[in-house]
Amino acid sequence: MPTLMVSISGIRGIVGDGLDPQTIVKYASAYADFCGKGKIILGSDGRITGEMVRNIVVGTLLAKGNDVIDIGICPTPTVLFNVKSQKAVGGIQISASHNPNEWNALKLLNRKGEFMSPEENKTMLNLLADADKKFVLWNKLGKLKNYAKGLEDHIEAVLKLKHINVANIRRRKFKVLLDCVNGAGAYSMPKLLAKLGCEVIEMNCEKTGIFPRLPEPIPENLTATMRAVKKHKADIGIVVDPDVDRLVVITNDGKPFGEENTITQAVKFYLSKKKGNVVVNLSTTRAVDDAAAQFGCKVFRSPVGEANVVQKMKEVKAVIGGEGSGGVILPIAVFGRDALTGTVIMLQHLLEFGGTMAELKKALPQYFIVKKKITLKGINPDTVLKKLTVMFKKERVNSEDGLRIDFADHWVHFRKSNTEPIIRIITEADKKEKAEVLSEKYFILIEKL
Repeated sequence: MPTLMVSISGIRGIVGDGLDPQTIVKYASAYADFCGKGKIILGSDGRITGEMVRNIVVGTLLAKGNDVIDIGICPTPTVLFNVKSQKAVGGIQISASHNPNEWNALKLLNRKGEFMSPEENKTMLNLLADADKKFVLWNKLGKLKNYAKGLEDHIEAVLKLKHINVANIRRRKFKVLLDCVNGAGAYSMPKLLAKLGCEVIEMNCEKTGIFPRLPEPIPENLTATMRAVKKHKADIGIVVDPDVDRLVVITNDGKPFGEENTITQAVKFYLSKKKGNVVVNLSTTRAVDDAAAQFGCKVFRSPVGEANVVQKMKEVKAVIGGEGSGGVILPIAVFGRDALTGTVIMLQHLLEFGGTMAELKKALPQYFIVKKKITLKGINPDTVLKKLTVMFKKERVNSEDGLRIDFADHWVHFRKSNTEPIIRIITEADKKEKAEVLSEKYFILIEKL
């Protein structure tokens, strides 16, 4: 079966097996019709199939009568930033995020420089049937412009953020082990860290677009990176995924800081400067609630997914938000996950904390998450979720995205997959052993339903 996956953020698939030229033309055409006439920002994460996809996207958009502003290989948040700063009608990032080399994708943005809302996405999909049958005449084609300063503009805006003291960070001269998995981070992160006066030891920062390891920045894929942090006696290890929206940190002793801790420390730092509401998704750690409570601030939760977090942030006028995958969202910078923003917050926080990364980790609320998934045989996932809802109806429950149940000493989130007959079980407690026991308990409970 072809691999093409269609979601609220765009389309994704294996090049030559689902993501083919005809599909790219079809979706780029519908997107152009959705945006209407005007300029569209285009970026890429640098992976090896990006040039082929770029050429098809550019040609399609020009044929629809849209001007294209190509900002080159850059992070996804840089495209978001430029849509807003250049008052474009839309933006496309050619990136399959943390998927391996053979994958690519079109990430589709609205005119606000954000991922589409569910309503906007539905409107665009309704245009698919006829979009690639209607193009403009030869004398109404759009124009292509290369804008080399798109990334520089984004970096400069991040460095000018309130509460970030660049001069003080420069004086500290942090020693950073940087791993960009040869993606867009290789074009952006060394520049950012140089402007922050850091001594940078580059690892996987070649501009080849060929990932030397599995690109998802999870501990099992970062064993060599963690060893390198310790070997070079770095103050901090910074790892980004290919399109630089997720920030993963390694402590000075070569251990994972924890993706959930990335958003927790960002919330703790930012609320110490500016109080306000916080939004994270339903699968994100309770440590965020603890951090917000220190400053008398409230945490709201949204369904999983960047667009959902952003939508909820707008509803409650949140000052900061994000996801436990290492995604930090600071609306005054970019209204989407941005590892560049996350990095300056992290370094400013570490500077003011005055200790090591390992000590900063210990100073955060301590929780442990265990994730399992159970394959359902002949049972509808919705039926299972309904039974669980009835079973735990007296507890504190949230059913916006599967079922999350909050108990005094732990929480559990049951989520069904949209593509497989499975239910994911995410359990968090204050002790690792406890989280594992509870996770197994919920696994067995579903097996017996």
